Amino acid sequence: MSNAPQPLLKVEGLSKYFPIRAGSFGSGGQTIRAVHNVSFSIGRRQTLGLVGESGCGKSTTARLVLRLIEPSEGSILLDGEELMEFRPARLKQARRRMQIVFQDPMGSLNPRRTVGQSIAEPLEVNGWKRSDIVIRIAELLKDVELPASYAERYPHEFSGGQRQRIAIARALALKPDLVIADEPVSALDASIQSQILNLLERLKEEHDLAYLFISHDLSVVRHICDKVAVMYLGEIVEEGDTAEVYGKPAHPYTQALLKAIPVPGSNPQPVEPLEGSLPSAIDPPKGCAFASRCPHVMPRCSTDSPPSYKISEQHSSRCWLNETGQRPS
Repeated sequence: MSNAPQPLLKVEGLSKYFPIRAGSFGSGGQTIRAVHNVSFSIGRRQTLGLVGESGCGKSTTARLVLRLIEPSEGSILLDGEELMEFRPARLKQARRRMQIVFQDPMGSLNPRRTVGQSIAEPLEVNGWKRSDIVIRIAELLKDVELPASYAERYPHEFSGGQRQRIAIARALALKPDLVIADEPVSALDASIQSQILNLLERLKEEHDLAYLFISHDLSVVRHICDKVAVMYLGEIVEEGDTAEVYGKPAHPYTQALLKAIPVPGSNPQPVEPLEGSLPSAIDPPKGCAFASRCPHVMPRCSTDSPPSYKISEQHSSRCWLNETGQRPS
């Protein structure tokens, strides 16, 4: 019997297929495979990075975990409780423990409400007293390093970095255990990015938070995440401890992503872009989804989907090369 602690969040076989209405794109009865058979877990006070190209299903996965979008199938366990079985009232209670920070804070903040009103909204919905709400707003603004006086101002009066701090404050209002950060720094300048990342790390330590951190920027993920899951065409193709995945990538797609990271210095290496584009999510390939872009493709890659191979205790990859312990070179 394993003595490993129960993860805070455990996702198994999570899938989402969006139906295409008859006549759309010239065909009916088909579906778009947005997320397919995704499984991962996040421990308490742990950060899991979910990475991949735009359109691979990262943000959809985030919304499925919160049941903002209803999954087609799969299991979502929060502290061992199955969220898929929760009715609306109980799901509302569970969402107090899971909050999300979106990429564009201006789009998630009501421009007609003050900062204080926006932060107060989740507290009001959950029955907090007005006197307690006022105190909590001041605490949250201090937490994200903003003056309490900002509660009386409107979102358009702030910079992008300040607005993201406000969005983080609102996400923390109900004292969650898990925060989903969906590309939280991609719209910010580089100097502001580092400030927000440092803020997230400090808040994680002070409030015992776990993060699902979604990003296409692998250098950011390397800085902040304990584990990383690499997503391609709605599937996780590699997962493991960040240091091991970055140091010894076992899947050709992961290796291609890492080679595409610009390296600063007096003699910077040329960036190696990944050629080709994602296959169709309406008609996904029968075998490995990455086969059409892989430099190591073999005949079986086009016909058989590879299983997940265990590279080490904390590292797995879905590639036929891993069957014999090989890695892409």
